[in-house]
Amino acid sequence: MKTNNKIYNILLCVCTIGVLGYSSCKKYANPPAVYEDLKPLNAGQRKILVISIDGLTGTELQAVAPTNIATLQKNSKYTYNTLKTGSDAAGWVSMLTGTSSVKHQISNDNFERTAGSGVDEHAPIVSYRNVFDYITQYKSVKTAFVTPWLNLRNYMKNADFLPVVSTDLAVKDSTVSILNSQTALGTMVVNFRDVEAAGDNGGYLATNANYKNAIVKSDEYVGNILTALKARKNYANEDWLVIVTSNHGGSSANPTNGFTLVYNPVFKPFELKKSGFNPVLFNNNSGRATLSNDNNLYDAGETKSFTVQMDVKFNSVPTGYASFFSKSTNLSSQVITGWQWALYPGGKWVITVGGSLNGGKGKTETASADAPGTDWHKLTMTVEYVNSTTRNLNMYIDGKRQTTAATNISANKSLSTTEAFRVGHRTGDNDTPTSFYGANLSYFNTALSEAVINSNLSLKDITKHSNYANLIGYWPMDEGTEATFFNKLPVGYNMSLSGVYSWANLGSAYPPGTTPEPITSTLSIPSTVSDVSALALYWMNINILADFGFDGKPYLKNFELEFLK
Repeated sequence: MKTNNKIYNILLCVCTIGVLGYSSCKKYANPPAVYEDLKPLNAGQRKILVISIDGLTGTELQAVAPTNIATLQKNSKYTYNTLKTGSDAAGWVSMLTGTSSVKHQISNDNFERTAGSGVDEHAPIVSYRNVFDYITQYKSVKTAFVTPWLNLRNYMKNADFLPVVSTDLAVKDSTVSILNSQTALGTMVVNFRDVEAAGDNGGYLATNANYKNAIVKSDEYVGNILTALKARKNYANEDWLVIVTSNHGGSSANPTNGFTLVYNPVFKPFELKKSGFNPVLFNNNSGRATLSNDNNLYDAGETKSFTVQMDVKFNSVPTGYASFFSKSTNLSSQVITGWQWALYPGGKWVITVGGSLNGGKGKTETASADAPGTDWHKLTMTVEYVNSTTRNLNMYIDGKRQTTAATNISANKSLSTTEAFRVGHRTGDNDTPTSFYGANLSYFNTALSEAVINSNLSLKDITKHSNYANLIGYWPMDEGTEATFFNKLPVGYNMSLSGVYSWANLGSAYPPGTTPEPITSTLSIPSTVSDVSALALYWMNINILADFGFDGKPYLKNFELEFLK
């Protein structure tokens, strides 16, 4: 019989230095006390084992289908398409901190922050706590980390057990030894490196015998480890979550998508996929996607011609002037430098440009004839430099010109600004944010003609655009997870998300020029390596607070009916 008694877990309030770049001690709010029903004796104490097979690509794992991992899949939430990260170090830091690489900014093998293009180099340096730190703060368990990579071992010095090993065989043996001897063990992370090394010799393909054999050998080690896990003296009273994954597929220099398998004996199999169309909902003052350091690639200047397009769906009509897209300073009365898109009260689209910081006219506004309403529409702004006295701005909604004649903005002079290229609200006079989704953001280094705009309205393959050679930025904006809008071109930069925003699953409600993922489920769960830390805390019943800065998602909560009895 199940008892209804309560266990009162009182958590010690501590002051933790969470942001190493700050000189003061930042106090992290503790999760509230957890009041758990006493479970039957066979319910077990929750514990976690993570095994990373570095460099193992999801597609090649699927092709090889090694015995032990294939067996685990029968009781797993799994994917062969975990989104790639930047490098060996970037993938591991994302996995261990729950944050995306655009946030932690660590890519070098020394595990030190490196600000790259597209990152605000003046932003404070933030060091995020690793998952062991959270688990040992809130749970009385021991931790272990086993890796042959010295730099990674040094990064995880807070592990209780951190054996010095130099080969994958030694990793397996040490892991088995710890599982056999440490009854208080609660969380363990294991790292195999031979698969990635084998891929360097002949390619990261199942057709490469070196790579395939390394995969099979790593799978054998996984089987050895699971045998040791199940042989623990108290295994019957333990409830292990086993995560098998990779820090990325392929090489550190050229990573590809990896895989993730989340196993527990009671799980029903489910393939984790991105389903349908998944944009970001912007609906407040703080949510934004920014590109802070573009090396002047998207600088509007004084003599440049360019085109900016974005599919937009507004969810409401603002009561005030509401900006939603810009590369400008804040609009304050008649003063602005750069360009800005906004909605007027009533819903008409307005473009404001100015060069107040560059000796030009402070503000010029051009309003649309039509209101976009609440359906998807493609908004296009073209700026064409003709000569020193003529620089024409035109605006189009779904290819329809919105003004009888172009607006000459030459009196504004230079629109150059150091402000970020931004999707999302700007403050200032614009104190009324609007609720909207964006998609298929494009930036051309030429002014597209009306005919070209109309001939490409529903184009689904951006590489087929008649002015593809002029395209210097293309962001589909439908990743569905983490904190990055990825630029899909060889030229250009990614955009980083911050503030309060949320990913949505709009299913088939997408703009005409979009090719969404097939709708395979009401659940859209794109997998990332940062999910590992989120899943670990979820399994250990530790609340994930905003202070943690997590981008990873504890998606197991969608399946609780399977394991919460």
